Amino acid sequence: MAEIIIPGPQGRIEARYTEPPYPGAPIALILHPHPKAGGTMQDPVTIMLYQLFEKHGFGVLRYNSRGVGRSQGVYDQGIGELEDAAYVLDYLENLSESPRLVWCAGYSFGAWITLQLLMRRPEIDGFLAISPPANHYDLSFLAPCPASGLIVTGDADTIATPEDVERALTKVRVQKGHKVDRAKVKGANHFYVDKREELIGVCEDYLLRRLDEAENQLRLEAEESVDADVVEDDEDFEE
Repeated sequence: MAEIIIPGPQGRIEARYTEPPYPGAPIALILHPHPKAGGTMQDPVTIMLYQLFEKHGFGVLRYNSRGVGRSQGVYDQGIGELEDAAYVLDYLENLSESPRLVWCAGYSFGAWITLQLLMRRPEIDGFLAISPPANHYDLSFLAPCPASGLIVTGDADTIATPEDVERALTKVRVQKGHKVDRAKVKGANHFYVDKREELIGVCEDYLLRRLDEAENQLRLEAEESVDADVVEDDEDFEE
């Protein structure tokens, strides 16, 4: 993992970055909780999400949004923070060599930014949204949600309650072929005190399932390509 400085829209952006382990490896962007509530890229859940993707062969980047840590600028009510996320995703993609998958994961306020980013970046293949604050922010902009992903909440969360998330998701449509899965961590509050390993376990199970599905789809496409080549060769021979 390297400490890097990204020249962002409002000046420097402080980040941590793990290079993809091989050309074409998947990449993931990790977003931290609310800056005004002390959220930084050093948040424990944010770090654990970073380590999860790193463990499974992703190039990964997490960063401090504007005005946080050594990142320049000032908090901008989510508007500038979304601009930062899009800019940093561009930067991450430029550091990578044709990544075969692009993921985004965020916690709390970072989950809200993650879900907004999905609507602007069609190359995102999957997402993890941990405890999106649906009681503070409307999620109806997911119309329709353009990628499959997982939304996780703690069933003892009094800040972003499961009921608020469920209510918000009733208004959300999903593009054909995609699905938004839901999971709850029993006994977990908003900060996942004593429940972080369980949270990451839920996220890991989902991520591995999605990676298996992507691998199977890649294998199927390769087999279909070979079959098509064989048919073309047979036709040429008959002529």
